[in-house]
Amino acid sequence: MRLDRSYILYISACLWLVISPLCTCNLWGQSFTVVIDAGHGGHDPGAIGKISKEKNINLNVALKLGNLIKKNCDDVKLVYTRTKDVFIPLDRRAEIANNAKADLFISIHTNALANNRTAKGASTWTLGLAKSDANLEVAKRENSVILYESDYQTRYAGFNPNSAESYIIFEFMQDKYMEQSVHLASLVQKQFRHTCNRVDRGVHQAGFLVLKASAMPSILVELGFISTPEEERYLNSENGTSTLAKGIYNAFLNYKREHELRLTGSSKTIIPTEQEETENDPVIAQTDNDSENAVLTKELLAETKPRTIESKPITRPIVSESTTNDSEITFKVQILTSSKPLSKNDKQLKGLKGVDYYKEKGIYKYTYGASTDYNKVLRTRRTITPQFKDAFIIAFRNGEKMNINEAIAEFKKRRNK
Repeated sequence: MRLDRSYILYISACLWLVISPLCTCNLWGQSFTVVIDAGHGGHDPGAIGKISKEKNINLNVALKLGNLIKKNCDDVKLVYTRTKDVFIPLDRRAEIANNAKADLFISIHTNALANNRTAKGASTWTLGLAKSDANLEVAKRENSVILYESDYQTRYAGFNPNSAESYIIFEFMQDKYMEQSVHLASLVQKQFRHTCNRVDRGVHQAGFLVLKASAMPSILVELGFISTPEEERYLNSENGTSTLAKGIYNAFLNYKREHELRLTGSSKTIIPTEQEETENDPVIAQTDNDSENAVLTKELLAETKPRTIESKPITRPIVSESTTNDSEITFKVQILTSSKPLSKNDKQLKGLKGVDYYKEKGIYKYTYGASTDYNKVLRTRRTITPQFKDAFIIAFRNGEKMNINEAIAEFKKRRNK
């Protein structure tokens, strides 16, 4: 019997030596899934320019991006929402990504302005509340796709893409993938600046239905403005579409490598040396006479994970009620971020007094107002919106940032007692 057991153990060990390399390969084999979504299609042309339609530009760049991934990334499973000129409902696009259990969802679009207005540059968007009228208009235009669906009122629970009231649902939404989504968006914008030499319109948030239903880190890219003749020509050129696809691809490689290092401590993804950039790359978006759209890219990094904060000892917020009870939740308005400390008279603060800050991942994040009453802080945010269009509310407990949805829910529960 002992001999039999020894023999079995010997055979098992031999089999393991044969099989283990195959298992290792499987660990690296197509372990990362990315879904590429070419916006619009079929009877939905998207924005229309003088010489082209958005749906065709989106598909062209999406296919080129996919080809780069297929050619260079054997360990990536690639899924398209469409590979030809067909109409795909918004909820179906998200369903494709969810069914594929995707690690990443990249939706590709082309921007436009009405009334013969012109603008230049590329921007990248994540899910959230549109904090300016301009951002809301972008979301309205992209969400209006659902009007091509006969049963959209039932399918999207009465959501009206042209009504500002419908977008209230995004007010308290805190996407659990926000941190990863914003990080990927910032990587894309870096590539648009450096690889593509495009005007950088920054990272923004708005209520996109296609991102709302996607259960993974997701971004929506606006490649440029089809309504601007110069941009439209670029977006229809072989060089333009190839360069933009390469920029998104480079950002994808950086994101994938970081993802693998975070999960396993190692990565087989090789970043070309020409891509290497400094970590302190400027984060202020460049705009073309459109300051309303300017945004500090890293200002959107409102992570849902609690972090220890470092309080500024010499300045205090204008309302400080949290000191009475450390277990209570304190709401604040985050107004901007900086890679270095700002003086109290810095022009970026726009004369605002009583500003505080905390430090997170090496970034200084500046806040205004502090109260255990969410409604007070909400009113504070509204009063400073003309100066800080992208200000948003964050919450702390015991000196640690917490999920804003949980904080609001607890506040409402306490208030209703």
